[in-house]
Amino acid sequence: MVDKFVPGEIEPKWQARWAERGLFRAAELPGQDKFYLLEMFPYPSGRLHMGHVRNYAIGDVAARFWRMRGRQVLHPMGWDAFGLPAEQAAMERKLDPKKWTFDNIAEMGRQLRLLGLSYDWDREFATCVPEYYRWEQLVFVRMLERGLAYRKRSLVNWSEALQTVLANEQVIDGRDYKLGEPVVQKELSQWFLRTTAYAERLLEGIEQLAGKWPERVLLEQRARIGRSEGTEIVFPLEKPAGGEKAVVVFTTRPDTLFGVTFMSLAAEHPLALALAGGTGREAEVRAFVEKTRNDIRRQRAEEITKEGCFTGAYCTNPATGGRVPIFIANFVLMDYGTGAVMAVPAHDQRDFEFARKYDLPLRVVIQPPGPPLDPATMEAAYVEPGTQVSSGAFDGIPNEEGMKRITAWLKARGQGGPTVSWRLRDWCVSRQRSWGCPIPVVHCERCGVVGVPEAELPVVLPADLAFDVRGGNPLARHPAFAATRCPRCGGPGRRESDTLDTFVESSWYFLRYTDPKWDQGPFRPDRARAWMPVDQYIGGHEHAVGHLMYARFYHKVLKDLGFLPPDTPEEPFSRLLTQGMVCKETNYTLDEVGNPVWHYPEEVKDGKSRLNGKPVEVGRIEKMSKSKRNVVGLEAFVADYGADTARLFTLFAAPPEKDLEWRDEGAEGSWRFLQRVWRLALEGADALRRAPDAVPDTEPGERWRKLRRVTHQTIRRVTQDLDGRFHLNTAVAAIMELCNALSDAGQPPAWDAATTTSCTPEPDPDPRAGQAIHREAIISLLRLLSPFAPHVCDELWSRLGFEGTVLEAGWPSFDPRVAAEDMITYPIQVMGKLRGQVSVAPDAVQDDVVAAAKADANVAKHLAGKTIVKTVFVPGRLVNFVVK
Repeated sequence: MVDKFVPGEIEPKWQARWAERGLFRAAELPGQDKFYLLEMFPYPSGRLHMGHVRNYAIGDVAARFWRMRGRQVLHPMGWDAFGLPAEQAAMERKLDPKKWTFDNIAEMGRQLRLLGLSYDWDREFATCVPEYYRWEQLVFVRMLERGLAYRKRSLVNWSEALQTVLANEQVIDGRDYKLGEPVVQKELSQWFLRTTAYAERLLEGIEQLAGKWPERVLLEQRARIGRSEGTEIVFPLEKPAGGEKAVVVFTTRPDTLFGVTFMSLAAEHPLALALAGGTGREAEVRAFVEKTRNDIRRQRAEEITKEGCFTGAYCTNPATGGRVPIFIANFVLMDYGTGAVMAVPAHDQRDFEFARKYDLPLRVVIQPPGPPLDPATMEAAYVEPGTQVSSGAFDGIPNEEGMKRITAWLKARGQGGPTVSWRLRDWCVSRQRSWGCPIPVVHCERCGVVGVPEAELPVVLPADLAFDVRGGNPLARHPAFAATRCPRCGGPGRRESDTLDTFVESSWYFLRYTDPKWDQGPFRPDRARAWMPVDQYIGGHEHAVGHLMYARFYHKVLKDLGFLPPDTPEEPFSRLLTQGMVCKETNYTLDEVGNPVWHYPEEVKDGKSRLNGKPVEVGRIEKMSKSKRNVVGLEAFVADYGADTARLFTLFAAPPEKDLEWRDEGAEGSWRFLQRVWRLALEGADALRRAPDAVPDTEPGERWRKLRRVTHQTIRRVTQDLDGRFHLNTAVAAIMELCNALSDAGQPPAWDAATTTSCTPEPDPDPRAGQAIHREAIISLLRLLSPFAPHVCDELWSRLGFEGTVLEAGWPSFDPRVAAEDMITYPIQVMGKLRGQVSVAPDAVQDDVVAAAKADANVAKHLAGKTIVKTVFVPGRLVNFVVK
């Protein structure tokens, strides 16, 4: 009887051997057979749980698979190390953010190593070290010189609790993502990167990524970029306001210009407050603007009650000369067009609802076929095609033609013309925090804003910052940091105290991996060119319009600034997989006021809390998170079941792109499967060692012929599932079927290949063939399973007498002739109901299959006395007779 697989003994041994031999060390300068595999690098938050494992396990399967296929693989790991949590720890627990960060890096690195992930740890780095962010500062200065970085006053998402600006992605239902405290709109001087200058290229790049990235991500990016062709129209103001003489609108419906009865502005529009000046409505307008600005952006964009406030100001319709009142409206956003909308309530539903509420007139300018529309009786806006009416010289023409002719007419009069509008806005990169990359700028009263010269970079964070929750940015208060000399004139200057958004660090880290120790630039150009693009990128869908968009933009900027060679591919990530979340049921008790108190699984026993003895309620199945305490600890799980079980279960339980529901019994099933593989491999070890290396060209017997066919079919299936498709769960299922076939075949005949003497009676025609086929199946099993469960496979490989590791042995190949079925079975239907089945040769033509189907006794009985009106034949699948 063979011993059991004991992960605690085997896994550390093999991890040490892999490290000693440098098996995962990538080439410095690869050839054409390179494969760059990357998972989005983590923030070093502390301890890992099983919800984190999936992302890394998916990537490791791909990395090992391509190594076994002979590719030169780069599979690195590092740390997205700046960010709010470290600063929060400094403020709340008086911890040094740098020490807190590097302690977490050490702990998380130790835990990741427990999983046996095939990272090239020699390339590890953290983004919070000056050796990294000095180059980020250099790129910023170059962008400043090219006008791609600039400063302006802007409305931003401000968290009073966190004392910083937040990106839209960090605001959830009007509250900050970290503490859940309210977020308001606040006007501040902020730094921006000019993403709008790259809108066209970002949109064009989406076409290159079609079929390689999830369509959902591409749709969201396309919507965020938001290209719209339309018309720009100038509405002169009756009285200048805010230094402007007109309001400019963007519209896709210039055909409705003659029907404008009011103007709607976003609360964030630069003229929103200025227009009310001198009208006596200043206080009312200011109150409405502030209320609307602090409303939840997401809700304002959805179906909400339309609200507005008249500014007291008017503009002039350039087509009619009519007086147009200007409102601030809660459903108009600055994210689209100019933030000003010409309102045509007869032909736009939102405008219609607003007009009815505020008793504003409707003017019909597009009539449908049939009875004419009456504004007084209209119950909804008319938005379909029709004929221009009440439109001056354009009356009587189709409104589609009216769009073109009115646009041309406006252009000829200097009052507008065709244009392209983009929803994309410039990227606000300022953060009022100190644990981040300092923005390399000096403010000088004489010279203005001056970029720090390259020779003076990096601008390093001071080590003695004083943190105070309500004290604002510590950098601004640090005298040795804030006070400096102007690099241009030598006079007194003040350093910029804002730091860069951490999304900037993650916008180029993948390039740094190509040579992380290079000290003459952000990356070594020849090595970046050789390794880029990333062949397979893996990460969460939540980054669709954040990190993934920013990285695409930044990559293009680096190329334009000359940091990347001109022939570098335009897109940084060739393929993208967005993995699903790992979810688990929640457990909670209720406190005195009825609020849930969440419990870790180990805090629950027999339906009661170990902490307070109260009955425990089982809550919803949700994403594993420390906040809901529905996590399974990585270290504890590995101690009980091993890393291979952890990897295998997270990969087998659901397709990679779908959410995975964690079930303890499923994890135990993966554990039992590995024990089964262990037994199958070792029970026939003696016979395997004596077996011929190659399968002889003789008759093996039916059971061995079947096993060999299943072996080659499995190699084909798993290869197809891993080669760009990431069907990892079906690949594991196929490997399990191979195990079933091995069990069905039983042990090979006892045949001594050295003496060619049969040791036991054996009914198979050639016992040597049976031994060789069994050997081939076991070897193939270990090679196919190795990317998923590398420790157990390498241990078995060694015990069976093979040298090196399975990784070095390479990926198995299959023979299509061997994989072909001897016979295939067709289900036979009559009127869609199963009436029989027939087995035929794989190359049987349709006439032969149909003839065999008609000859089946039960099928013939159901065809008797009926006329076949149609025969449905699906090759390799089914035959269906339609009768009457």
